[in-house]
Amino acid sequence: MSSPGSRPVSPAAASQLNLRGAVDLSALRRPAPAAPSGAPAASGGSPGSGQPLRVDATEANFQDLVQLSAQIPVLFLLWSNRSLEASTLLHSLEGVVESYAGKVVLAAADVDAFPQLAQAFQVQAVPTAVAVLKGQPVPLFEGPASDQEIRALIDELLKVAEANGVTGSIGAGPAAAEAPPLPPLHQAAFDAIEAGDYAAAASAYRQALAEKPADAEAKAGLAQVELMGRIELLTATDAEAMRQRAAEEPDDIEVQLTVADLDISGGHIEDAFNRIIAFIGRNFGPERETARVRLLELFDVVGIADQRVAKARQGLARVLF
Repeated sequence: MSSPGSRPVSPAAASQLNLRGAVDLSALRRPAPAAPSGAPAASGGSPGSGQPLRVDATEANFQDLVQLSAQIPVLFLLWSNRSLEASTLLHSLEGVVESYAGKVVLAAADVDAFPQLAQAFQVQAVPTAVAVLKGQPVPLFEGPASDQEIRALIDELLKVAEANGVTGSIGAGPAAAEAPPLPPLHQAAFDAIEAGDYAAAASAYRQALAEKPADAEAKAGLAQVELMGRIELLTATDAEAMRQRAAEEPDDIEVQLTVADLDISGGHIEDAFNRIIAFIGRNFGPERETARVRLLELFDVVGIADQRVAKARQGLARVLF
């Protein structure tokens, strides 16, 4: 991997980034290999222990870091010690993050040692910086960036985090408080996701919603794990065949909804929304309602505050009324 050059996201754009684009956790369940001797040592213990503001991200601790992002923004730097540019940026980020006194954690992910981390974030070049809030990726920049640019992005990231209820911090001393635990059913769902049991995760979220119908996190979590479960059933051959059938059979609801799932999982959010809206505009009866309900579920996957969701809602209203 090599950097195509610096492409920082402006602070204005960062505030509008999607907080629910799915990180693919399914590829990260294998035991982690040992880190190479060239990898830098972490500056402390495990996340949440009250000591490190920078840790080395691995396949083994990735889930812990994702869970930590429900309390504090986690800034992942995808880097390689083969890249001087990436190594230099890592050292710069360590200093900048340290100055925020525990309001953000830096997770250094060596893509040579742990290539599945790069795959999970769909990273094509190093260095690449991606923040995670509430388990959802917020792309920041590729290539080198100055301390001033990094600070501007972190400042905006913290504003986005506050707007989404992520306001925790980790102190540098042993007296720092640990993050509060997840509600039991949410923890059960998280554990099931980690084990790859999406049906069990969905069951836990449904129970959480039965007990608390206004639980927005459970509603979004249910939509996400149901999507992950549907996608898991498809092979690469199946996916390609579905796309071909979708072009040939625009009014086959199962095919259109499956391809919409593939588009969402691949980050093609607007394509997925437009596909279902077009189907709704062409069809009536039970299939139309089925498509409408699925579209609303995908809105929850992406996040109701996302501008693409707002735009799609307008398109849905036009075809319905």
